Amino acid sequence: MSLMVLVVPIIKLILDMNKKKLISNQLKKCCYIFIFLFLTPLLMVSQEIKLAGKVLDELNVPLIGATVLELGSSNGTTTNFDGEFEITVASLKSKLEISYVGYISQTVNATKSAITVQMQPDIAALNEIVIIGYGASKQRDLTGSVSSVSLDDIGDQPSSNIGDAIQGRAAGVTVITSGQPGNNPTFRIRGTGTIGNNDPLIVVDGMPLNGGLNQVNMNDVASIQVLKDASATAIYGARGSNGVIIISTKRGKKGKGTIDIDIFTSFQQATNVIDVLNAEQFASLSNEMLVNGGFTPNPNFSNPSTLGAGTDWLDPFFTTGRQSNVTLSYAQGSDKSNLFTSLNVFDQDGIIINSEYTRYILQFNSDTEINDHVKFGNSLKLNYDLKKNGDNNIQNAILSLPTQPLFRENGNYSGPIGQPIYSGDIENPIGKSNIVENTIKGYNLQGNVYGELGFLKYFKFKTLLGIEANFFDTRTWAPSYSWDSDVAPNAYLSESANKSLTLVWDNTLTFNKEFDNGSSITALLGTSAQENQFKFISGSVQGFPSESTQTLNNGLLQPTINGSGSEWSIFSFFARGQFDYKNKYYLTATVRRDGSSRFGNGNKYGTFPSASAAWRISEEDFLQQSKTFNDLKLRVGYGITGNQNIGNYSFASAYNTNLYNFNGVFVTAAVPTVLPNSNVKWESQKQFNIGVDATLFNNLMEVTVDGYVKNTEDMLVPQTVPATSGYSDIYVPFINAGKIRNTGIEFVLTTHNINKDKFKWSTDAVFAYNKNEVIDINSDTPLTTGSLGLNYTLGRIQPGQPINVFYGFVQDGIFQTQEEVNTHAVQVPGNNPATSTSPGDIRFKDLNSDGVINDDDRTFIGNPNPKISYSLNNTFTVGDFDLSIFFQGVYGNDIFNANRLYTENMSVTTNQSTAVIDRWRGAGTSNSMPRAVFGDPNNNNRQSTRYIEDGSYLRLKNVNLSYTLSAEKFKNILFNSVKIYVSGQNLFTISDYSGFDPEVGPNGIDNNIYPITRTFTLGATLGF
Repeated sequence: MSLMVLVVPIIKLILDMNKKKLISNQLKKCCYIFIFLFLTPLLMVSQEIKLAGKVLDELNVPLIGATVLELGSSNGTTTNFDGEFEITVASLKSKLEISYVGYISQTVNATKSAITVQMQPDIAALNEIVIIGYGASKQRDLTGSVSSVSLDDIGDQPSSNIGDAIQGRAAGVTVITSGQPGNNPTFRIRGTGTIGNNDPLIVVDGMPLNGGLNQVNMNDVASIQVLKDASATAIYGARGSNGVIIISTKRGKKGKGTIDIDIFTSFQQATNVIDVLNAEQFASLSNEMLVNGGFTPNPNFSNPSTLGAGTDWLDPFFTTGRQSNVTLSYAQGSDKSNLFTSLNVFDQDGIIINSEYTRYILQFNSDTEINDHVKFGNSLKLNYDLKKNGDNNIQNAILSLPTQPLFRENGNYSGPIGQPIYSGDIENPIGKSNIVENTIKGYNLQGNVYGELGFLKYFKFKTLLGIEANFFDTRTWAPSYSWDSDVAPNAYLSESANKSLTLVWDNTLTFNKEFDNGSSITALLGTSAQENQFKFISGSVQGFPSESTQTLNNGLLQPTINGSGSEWSIFSFFARGQFDYKNKYYLTATVRRDGSSRFGNGNKYGTFPSASAAWRISEEDFLQQSKTFNDLKLRVGYGITGNQNIGNYSFASAYNTNLYNFNGVFVTAAVPTVLPNSNVKWESQKQFNIGVDATLFNNLMEVTVDGYVKNTEDMLVPQTVPATSGYSDIYVPFINAGKIRNTGIEFVLTTHNINKDKFKWSTDAVFAYNKNEVIDINSDTPLTTGSLGLNYTLGRIQPGQPINVFYGFVQDGIFQTQEEVNTHAVQVPGNNPATSTSPGDIRFKDLNSDGVINDDDRTFIGNPNPKISYSLNNTFTVGDFDLSIFFQGVYGNDIFNANRLYTENMSVTTNQSTAVIDRWRGAGTSNSMPRAVFGDPNNNNRQSTRYIEDGSYLRLKNVNLSYTLSAEKFKNILFNSVKIYVSGQNLFTISDYSGFDPEVGPNGIDNNIYPITRTFTLGATLGF
């Protein structure tokens, strides 16, 4: 509608009313003022103009979905499939901001003519620097398989260590965490590669870390890279077979000094707490169990309904955990120097009573340039941590009888009263948690100083001298007590001191030259020397005249003393060459030669070469005009790495000292116990990797795909030693005779779904598949692993099977009648239900059809190794709000729920889980849960498929909502930035697993494991 159509009738009406003297002069003036006020903005609106334009990339290819925004307003649009846009702006004085992911934003003036904008790539984004070991490389130029963990994704996720934060963030990297305060996570990179030590090498600021990751403050971390294939890890030679995690801490940046405070507090809860029987239910079970076993029931349980609920042991045992974390940091830099320092205080109370962890970390990093040629600096980390625990036994808390009170009337903790067949023998778990003190104090230092000298324009020499010192003091104090029949007459004290000192000296010479045609060459030569000394001493004593004097010299009974020491060293030469031809063809070659004291003469040295190449196909002419691929690179690599973590003296014989009586005289003698093997050598790992990196659809999608085959050869396995040799057949030497293969595929996808000024949405998906297979071991006799206690082992290492595969019997339902028992293979012969197989017992399959159920009927019943691990993270930005939703999970693995060996056995006097309510009580009542019978004559509790459960799960790992207050709001105020966030971890888990949590150890056995927790956090980051 025209502006005059609105205004002219109004003016005409006023003039007519004036002629007819229907309005006064004052009213007439008001009308004209109204017209002026109304007309002015309309005139301004009438100046709005429509603009049209086109957005192109650096190759003149239209950019789809580029954001076009009128500066100073929320008025905006996006480009269509032809890169074109139309927008109406206020006037020709308006400015447009054009932005697109991966390109530098541009600002242009409004103009009546068509606007054409050619975007330029954001070189900083494309050339992100990645630490690769003794050097760095551009992300886009990598030839090996390296995963970079985005700190933007994990920066606001509160965690006590880095392992918790990066779980699920890197393809092919499995992280198994624990809810126990102060515990370190377990890493597996591309599967389990050996029966020995599978932990990856962790390098922090150029120094191998011997202590745990809880020595590193998450807020101090600047970058995390995971080197996965041999072409990337071979630079670490003998220590790279299990992968390498490289962590770099923050350095100061040029500009005004800044102070940052990050603070959060969290509350934690146990998840999926097991339901146990109340007093009435347990009494009924006890009566049934004793009668079926041929015993007289407990007279006190003659009327179970009168007992009520009884004692709930789990409620006081589990509590609400708490975490608090404060990090204060200062960063400053200039043209010639920079400084970063921080202080972190972390405190945690676990979800089990009397489980605590406190940690202090001081970080100090600096770099100084003397001139254009000389530079030096340091990285220093001081750490003190304190772990406190009672005698926290989750299993005992579950098994304690609900018919037993927590306290007696005199205020003492209760203990079992009467015959064990009626009252059991479980020690009071609450009392033991409260009176027993287990304390571990750690004093840790990790630091290095370095110097760099640049000369002859292209050369740089760097020397680094580092030290890591770890001191651990442990102390256990258990006072005497008398709780009914549970009596400890003497107090007990044990103390130990551990000292580990590691020295490192690295020297590298680097040549780097870039040519005018875009090519470059980088060559690296280096040496590395590392030495470790470890000492341990301990003592214990019992019986104290006064329990207020808790020192070793005050004990009177059964004093013991123990001590040991060891040392190892490694010296290495290494070289790496990297060649880039016109940003199109890449070649990297690495070789390292390591010498280790852990091997005997003739086998001390090993050589570990690798080579990898990459082809940037997108730089070829036939893809220059592609509208699909912005970047496309093919990678291929092969290399050999080693494993020296085999113990310090595997090549030598071990001796024990014993006393021998010769004619009444005791003589000390050193007796060899382990047969020496001077031929022991490195485990070697040969790995082939092929990968593709692609950026698609005008940088809207980024894809990385890797496939690999990883063969571990010369794996160290126990040697069979006959007893007639005079050496122990239990403590045996290791020989190089095993092979394990891991094959897999990894897939990483990042999509930028929406990228507008006020709303952004991106998605990160990670998928990894791995197949593990044992190829060969020492002999045809399988190796056993996975102890369940009482000399029972569940796992096997056998050719043709995954490592640690479960081995046991196959449950085939429940016998419902005596006829079924008689017609089946003999399990336990006899006719007495109290001493032989009877209706209600588990029927096991007769796999070899010999009519008898024995150990020959065992088979492979489960695989603890996940086939697939995956994660999905969505990040949303709406104005000043950021929301991330992170899912993580695994698929295809089995768990042996060893807790059920105790909570569903129904054969001894302990409490049970509510699952046994559905036990067999007569024909047709159950075909999965057996009868209750004291003594378990059929051995229903044997390791079998009864306890195998699906370990697959999908977990909402983290949800984080943050609000960033814009800097304009803090002008002339103390702060220059403020972010407030709320977060939830492990909010829910979709799983069929019946235990506390499906995240158990790498061997897949859940046996009294401290569960992970559901956590709610409130935090803030303040900048000054």
